[in-house]
Amino acid sequence: MKKIRIEKQIKCSADSLWELFADVTRSDWVPFANEIVLENDVRTFKMDGVGEIKEKIIEKDQANKTLTYSVIKSPAPLNHHLAKVTVLEVNNFSKLVWTSEVEPDEFEKLISDGMKSSIKMIKKILE
Repeated sequence: MKKIRIEKQIKCSADSLWELFADVTRSDWVPFANEIVLENDVRTFKMDGVGEIKEKIIEKDQANKTLTYSVIKSPAPLNHHLAKVTVLEVNNFSKLVWTSEVEPDEFEKLISDGMKSSIKMIKKILE
């Protein structure tokens, strides 16, 4: 199993960054996502050229600004995926800490690249 950890400073308040992640149906920061639909605790991404990806929302902790989720259906044959987003306030900016566990190992780059492109979109929207 591969573990990915990305930390980035975003030039906005922690509350603004958290609002983006806390709205689990918001799709403007997800590359290629046309729509995100939430049914119970599962969100479905409808994505151009990719198809559908389903994630189970494991925990959304408003007080600590953390979101934990797991891909449960994807075109890539993942055996395991677990991700956690944490938003912190640091010197009037926000710090994003995004971790993912992925198996099989060969999908590490795919997941990591997806996280990095999402962060680029987030920076365009919030900075």
